[in-house]
Amino acid sequence: MIFDGKALAAEVKQSISERLQGFRVQYGRVPCLAVVLVGNDYGSGRYVANCEKNTAAVGMDCRVLRFPESTTEDELVSQIEMLNENKTVDGILIQMPLPKHIHTERIVDTLSPDKDVDGVTDKNVASLWKQKRSDYSRFCVPCTPRSAMRILKAANIDLTGKRVVVVGRSNIVGLPVAKLLMNENATVTIAHSRTRDLAALLRSAEVIVAAIGQAHFITEDMVSDGVVIVDVGINSDPQTGKMVGDVDTERVAPHCTMITPVPGGVGPLTICSLMENTIDCFLRHC
Repeated sequence: MIFDGKALAAEVKQSISERLQGFRVQYGRVPCLAVVLVGNDYGSGRYVANCEKNTAAVGMDCRVLRFPESTTEDELVSQIEMLNENKTVDGILIQMPLPKHIHTERIVDTLSPDKDVDGVTDKNVASLWKQKRSDYSRFCVPCTPRSAMRILKAANIDLTGKRVVVVGRSNIVGLPVAKLLMNENATVTIAHSRTRDLAALLRSAEVIVAAIGQAHFITEDMVSDGVVIVDVGINSDPQTGKMVGDVDTERVAPHCTMITPVPGGVGPLTICSLMENTIDCFLRHC
C-alpha cells in the first residue's frame, strides 16, 4: 500500500477548520501562528508559502515575518523576544536553516517554550523524553515525527514489539520519532552515517523510518519483504531536479506492506501537525 498522505491531511484540515469555527464563538478569536523566515532558502520559502496557504484554508491566523539574509543575530533575537511578549501570538515557528552567521542555538534559547510549536526548546525536548506515552496536550512534539506517528496509526500498524530502525539522528526528526516509537512499545534502533553494515540492519527491520536526507539512499536490496516504511526525506533528485525521498520508492514499494511516497506522504501532514501544535499552545494560554 502506498499511503495517501494528501487524503488524510484533507480530513485533518477539515477537523481543524470545524474546531476553529467553534473557537470564534467560545474565545472570540482563532489561534495565531507567527512564522519567522530569514534569508532566501528555496526549501524554506516553499514550506512557509504552504503554511500561509493551509492556515488560510482552515481559518487560522498566520503572520509571516520575512527578514533579509543580512539580518544580524541580535536583530533576530530582538524580534523573537517581541513575539514572545505579544499576547495575540500563540505559536512561533523559526524556519530552519538560518543563515550561517546566526547561531541557531542562541535563537532557539530565546524562543518561549510556551510558544514553541516545533518542540525544539530544551523544556519541550525534556518533556518529550520524560513522557512514557504519546500525550501531545502538555507540550509540543516536533511536527514531522508527530505526522509520522499519525500515519502509522492511520495505517493500523501495531508497533508493539516491532523491530524498528530509524535512519537519522537529528534533533528534529530522528531522535524524537525514536522516542515516540518507544512510547508505542516498539524496539527501536537508531542508525546513522557511522553505522556498520547498515543494509543488514535494515533487512532485519519490520518498520523503517528514513530520515537521513539523501536521495534514494535506501534501495530494494536493503529491505525485507513485508516491511513498513515511513519516508521523511525531502531531497532534490540530482538527475531530474524533482522532489524525492530517502527511499527508492519505485523499486522498494513492491516489497512493502506500506510505504509513504515523496511527495504526498508525510509532508502534507506536517503542516497539519504545525497547526494542531498552534492550537494546543492557544488552549494552554486560555
